[in-house]
Amino acid sequence: MKTPGHNPSLTDSTPAAELYDVINRRRDVRREFSGAELPEPVLRRVLSAAHTAPSVGLSQPWDFILVRDANTRRAFREHVLAERSVFASQLDGERADTFSKIKVEGIVESSLGIAVTYDPRRGAPQVLGRHAIADAGLYSVCLAIQNLWLAATAEGLGVGWVSFYREEFLRRLLGVPSEVRPVAWLCVGPVRELADTPDLERHGWRQRMPLDEVLHYEAYGRGRNR
Repeated sequence: MKTPGHNPSLTDSTPAAELYDVINRRRDVRREFSGAELPEPVLRRVLSAAHTAPSVGLSQPWDFILVRDANTRRAFREHVLAERSVFASQLDGERADTFSKIKVEGIVESSLGIAVTYDPRRGAPQVLGRHAIADAGLYSVCLAIQNLWLAATAEGLGVGWVSFYREEFLRRLLGVPSEVRPVAWLCVGPVRELADTPDLERHGWRQRMPLDEVLHYEAYGRGRNR
């Protein structure tokens, strides 16, 4: 089966084709977690892929908190569902109806949670490349998350990025120091399947934009023929 974005000019057996296939199969997983055990060697490979991500000044400003404890995960889920209700209260009409069908987390269904944090002290005070762009370290953490996500997809795992939470709550829940910023809670584990179509497209929340709509040439807002 051809995945969205399949490039017919690539031979399916080439390493490049395999990479593009993983990129296009990647999904933000909610309902599909099986709850099966995640083998330790697989987890180590996925985390190693995250840890090899590029980082500003080779600061590697990320940490990964592995959360399997059921009580911790239930507490986090209760907080997330409360924040879901806050967002739902701001919607009306068709948007409210559409959102009511969308699941925003798989916290207790997944095999474990991985909280990813950003430590701006790593490599400080002279972080090569961060002096002009303060957020460069945060961007580095996001690259590690993307590496983790793609590696997990290649391993047949699912990943779901939970964003319905307040950073201070997660900091208190996991004992994260005040100087360190929680960036993501990732639900990770084996899945029954990966959906062909992302949830938000399938439920009609938004549709993916064509590439040409976000391409600019030489300057913002300039089309190819200008």
